[in-house]
Amino acid sequence: MDTMTLWNITGGGFAALAFAALLVGFSKTAVSGANTVSLAIFAAVLPARASTGVLLPILIAGDVLAVLTYRRHAHWPTLWRLFPAVAAGVVFGTVFLMWADDGIVRTSIGAILLLMAGVTVWRRRTAETEEEPDSVTTRAGRVKARSYGVLGGFTTMVANAGGPVMSMYLLSAGFRKLGFLGTSAFFFLIVNVSKVPFSVGLGLIDGPSLLLDAALVAFVVPGAFLGKWAVHRINQRLFEQLVIAATVVGGVQLLLR
Repeated sequence: MDTMTLWNITGGGFAALAFAALLVGFSKTAVSGANTVSLAIFAAVLPARASTGVLLPILIAGDVLAVLTYRRHAHWPTLWRLFPAVAAGVVFGTVFLMWADDGIVRTSIGAILLLMAGVTVWRRRTAETEEEPDSVTTRAGRVKARSYGVLGGFTTMVANAGGPVMSMYLLSAGFRKLGFLGTSAFFFLIVNVSKVPFSVGLGLIDGPSLLLDAALVAFVVPGAFLGKWAVHRINQRLFEQLVIAATVVGGVQLLLR
């Protein structure tokens, strides 16, 4: 039985998955957080649990392209602050997946994304943004990094939806456009690769899912090139507005789905 038959994927369904894969590439090199739309498409075409396993290798392919594009712009002090908290969030998310049903997962993550978007908009309207992302050096900054790290690890494990949470953190920390993309590229490459053993153990990644990935991953590349072309034509204010808008859309989709 081939993969298309296994999940009853129609030609239209495959076209939707291909578009979602292209959008993954675009989001990784242009508007981080936009791949929450991809998450919704995958969950609509495939069974909810299976969709997370199929999407993860596609996200990793997008992460590799993003790292190759923006590797010189990563802010490593921020990454080192985040990783321990993210690891805790991934473990928590793995335990959560063992008992929570799809409805609880979607509602929890959707509410978190909308809350993060609201907090970020409020903060950016009531405080000046620093040119350099140095907030991790203060006690309040470290607490914020740990809080967002746990949320990011949790949401990326249970639904591959960590992008919007980390987008909100990087915006609130004062990252400019290229620093934002470079830091998030390395962050998600490392985090997504570390999730693979957990996903295999939960049965989310298997032979059929990898076969479907092989057919879809080619669509990530043109999306990444489109994002690279677009990002230099988007000013900082519009970039931030698009990231926040993508987060809100993703959160609403999760709540309504």
